[in-house]
Amino acid sequence: MSKKKLRVSMTTRRAINGYMFIMPWLIGFICFYVICIIMTVRFSLSELTVLPTGGYSTKFVGLDNFIYAFRVHPSFKQTFVTSMGNMIIDVPLIIFFSLFMAIMLNRKFKGRGLVRAIFFLPVILGADAIADAMQRSMALMNGGLTTMSSEMSTAVSGGMSIAYYMEIFSDLAIPSQVLEYLVGAINRISDIISASGVQIIIFIAALQSIPGSLYEVAHIEGATAYETFWKVTFPMVTPHIITNLVYTIVFRFLDSEVVNLAYTTTFTERNYGLGAVFSLVGTAAVCLLLVIVVGLIQKRTFYYN
Repeated sequence: MSKKKLRVSMTTRRAINGYMFIMPWLIGFICFYVICIIMTVRFSLSELTVLPTGGYSTKFVGLDNFIYAFRVHPSFKQTFVTSMGNMIIDVPLIIFFSLFMAIMLNRKFKGRGLVRAIFFLPVILGADAIADAMQRSMALMNGGLTTMSSEMSTAVSGGMSIAYYMEIFSDLAIPSQVLEYLVGAINRISDIISASGVQIIIFIAALQSIPGSLYEVAHIEGATAYETFWKVTFPMVTPHIITNLVYTIVFRFLDSEVVNLAYTTTFTERNYGLGAVFSLVGTAAVCLLLVIVVGLIQKRTFYYN
């Protein structure tokens, strides 16, 4: 009897390769992170007490910690709403700025490597050791900086305020919501630049992976630079937009006030149940945001084979 060969389609092979690629992460996620989530849920439903002899004891209190967080705690709701609002504002700005800078830095010009390194410096300077060294150096310069800041504030006070420009643009019938968004972007420009280093590198890698033949065809067909961007460049980088969105949302959440509040409540105030509630609520909100954002963009994502 002849043995029948097992035929596997190309789609199935790619799916298997994908699962094998993420298998180490999936095993670590199940063995470590899922256990932590379960323990956090348990702590959020309990009153945890650290025993003098070591270990801890838990007393089931149901949803009391959640009720206290949303009805009694003086700052959690405001901190949570503010953090999520800032994230919704910052993430699109970071993605747009990163893509714009990646397109600029992908062009050939003298000193391109140096300019790329400058934009990646905020990521390096974000390291704990370097940040601590910079704080120590800045502490020695406080006297001079205080004098300089007072002089700068005096100079700025004599100029035109942002409200003046908002009044001008409002006369042009630009919606107030758009103006507020732009003003918020201007106020956050330093944070946006410092948070865009990794995203710029990812977009540069995406741009360099686009086949040059696509641009040649677009040029032969007479496409303008605007049409080439929307018909060639943008569709080809959409998978990397999803990657950057996930990275940016998670990174901004880890740097948010909700995480700081949960950390302070847990390890400073020793209120482990309430801290677990803050962590769970923040994590659930970020996961929901990721599902919505990725689900919306996934439908318009183009994958080049």
